[in-house]
Amino acid sequence: MAFNIESVPNQAGKPAILLREAWREGRRIRKRTVANLSKLPPEIVEGFRAVLKGAVAVGDIGELMQVERSLLHGHVAAVLGTVRGLGLERMLHRTRSRERDLALAAVVARVLSPDSKLATARRLSPETATSSLGALLGLGPVTGNEMLDMLD
Repeated sequence: MAFNIESVPNQAGKPAILLREAWREGRRIRKRTVANLSKLPPEIVEGFRAVLKGAVAVGDIGELMQVERSLLHGHVAAVLGTVRGLGLERMLHRTRSRERDLALAAVVARVLSPDSKLATARRLSPETATSSLGALLGLGPVTGNEMLDMLD
């Protein structure tokens, strides 16, 4: 089975550009139209042709995209999942509140990276986050004073 792009003459003037599938049944070659590409721009059709011939669709992904920020997530999800599995959230408080989420974040952050409360607050705030913990708990901006008040 093979795919190719064919230009088929049309009575209306412009030829139809079709994506076709071809296969052999005995001595006969069968064709089936998969898509009509006539309305696509010529550069897109040429891109399809190149891909069907084995070319790479995108040469260098770095030219098209630039990573602006990448937050660590795997170890955060593992520790947070374990803490939730143990029921620590409900031990801290039955209903969800910002204070409970801050306390939970402090526990998880201490397991992941034992830092001061100010450093933990900075790691949780969206602007200076180093992991996805603050986003997973929906904390938003966190101040050092909030982390200190959480202990009271």
